[in-house]
Amino acid sequence: MEQKIIINYDPKQTRVALLEDGKVVEIYFERPLHQRLVGNIYKGVVENVLPGMQAAFVNIGEERNAFYYVDEVPQPGGEEANEGKLPIQRLLRVKDEVLVQVMKESFGSKGARLTGHVTLPGRYLVLMPGFNYVGVSRRIVSQEERERLKKEMEGLHPSNMGVIVRTAAEGADTDSLKNDLQNLLQIWQKINNLFPKVKAPALLYRDPALIYRIVRDLFNDHVIQLIIDNEEQYNKIMEHLDCFSPHLKERMVYYDKRQPIFEHFAIEEEIERSLNRMVWLKCGGYLVFDETEALTAIDVNTGKYTGKSNLEETILKTNLEAVEEVARQIRLRDIGGIIIIDFIDMHLPENRQLVLEKLKQEMNKDRTKSQVLGITSLGLVEVSRKKVKQGLSAVMLQPCPYCHGKGKTLSLEAVSSKVERELKQILLREDVEAILVEMNSEVAALLIGSGGTYLKKLEASTGKNIFIRGSDNLHVEKYNILMSGDMQEVARYALPVQCGGIYRVVIEEPHSANPEHGIARLHGYVLDIEGGGELVGEEVQVVIKETTRTFAKAVLWKRALEDSLEES
Repeated sequence: MEQKIIINYDPKQTRVALLEDGKVVEIYFERPLHQRLVGNIYKGVVENVLPGMQAAFVNIGEERNAFYYVDEVPQPGGEEANEGKLPIQRLLRVKDEVLVQVMKESFGSKGARLTGHVTLPGRYLVLMPGFNYVGVSRRIVSQEERERLKKEMEGLHPSNMGVIVRTAAEGADTDSLKNDLQNLLQIWQKINNLFPKVKAPALLYRDPALIYRIVRDLFNDHVIQLIIDNEEQYNKIMEHLDCFSPHLKERMVYYDKRQPIFEHFAIEEEIERSLNRMVWLKCGGYLVFDETEALTAIDVNTGKYTGKSNLEETILKTNLEAVEEVARQIRLRDIGGIIIIDFIDMHLPENRQLVLEKLKQEMNKDRTKSQVLGITSLGLVEVSRKKVKQGLSAVMLQPCPYCHGKGKTLSLEAVSSKVERELKQILLREDVEAILVEMNSEVAALLIGSGGTYLKKLEASTGKNIFIRGSDNLHVEKYNILMSGDMQEVARYALPVQCGGIYRVVIEEPHSANPEHGIARLHGYVLDIEGGGELVGEEVQVVIKETTRTFAKAVLWKRALEDSLEES
């Protein structure tokens, strides 16, 4: 598998894409105004202890207090005190000062999640103070190499410091491991020295910026190129590599072409695609993603794909292709929590097992911890994936100010009925003769009715004169009361044309009931133009023949001139 790292650096935003065999599988964002908290270490103050939840809320100096669950609080006696854990009220009290690390970003109304079990990642190692343990990354598959690394670290690490050997350490010599360990121990010592000197809440250690986390965590021998479009950052990374991985310098590339780097590698279109609810497969099938706070549902459909031989084969092929895209989209969108996948029903048990095994293989490529839990009694595949930070949609999108996250608007009929009810309430309590209301053009057409029948009924029931102005720029669910008061005053303001007046307008569409006539609009006011049906899209001069509250009848100026000449 060929991996590339593409970095687009901008002072306002840094973006990183991980490509596997030319396909985007992971995207990372960092903005100076919204710096990430995960990995940061704080001196916090306990604000509340909640025995009923076995948790505490800790002030770490952020907008919201962070959540500190009892399982993440170090027990007296260290790691060996796993059995018979003490309850939260015996471990923490209000105003206690604690050393904590953020393990999960804040989401929505929830604050960040904390742990007292600090981990410090380096290039080759992860230091775990307070433990006495040596582990080796499961991604190092060579048993001989695993044993070598474990033996090396057992001889290097202090007895009260746990160590996990990272994937990047594969092939690393003793000096490299030792230097990395010493660097991490120095960082930990600085944190401990700073703790008694600062007033809580206070930041004791900040995880490096995105670019350097990517170099530290992702840039290894499996990556054939790291390409960045900023020369200053390129030089800084080269200096950084001098210290721990000089052999990777030859894989660094400075991108200086005129075309933006994310466009050159087709990453922009992949980001756009990953924000869509529907994703098409090459075979003609498609996926539908529905994200909620509790879980994410993914539906697989055959779509345009009809297969060549039999139904079961068509379904199997669609499901197998869907597996690859589902796993990639989960990583790309950074979907966490419970994921339910509704594959197309398969009758043969061996085909269901084939799809399930394929999904496990694809999810194993994911660095974020995930687990394929199997098929439920309803035939749905259940997956769990650790949620550490906000997903792509949370970073790139915001709730719609109109639908407020529903993803739908009211139908035209529903809006028309709602506006009619609200106008009745307003007009029955207002002491006015007339009112001018602006609303979406399509809603206005429904409210007025054919020939103004519905509007006349509304006026009769309220005893008021109602002028309606349609606007294509107004949201379908919104309406504005522009004016109310004296009949003549409202009429003068509501009607933008006068009988006999000449106006220049663009004919927008043919009349729905009389195609020989054309429809134009002037400030939302409808003009029914005789003989304008064949001039759609053209700008014409018209003469107003008759005005009503909701529309005016007009004729083309040339035709009006011809008629007047004939009469004379």
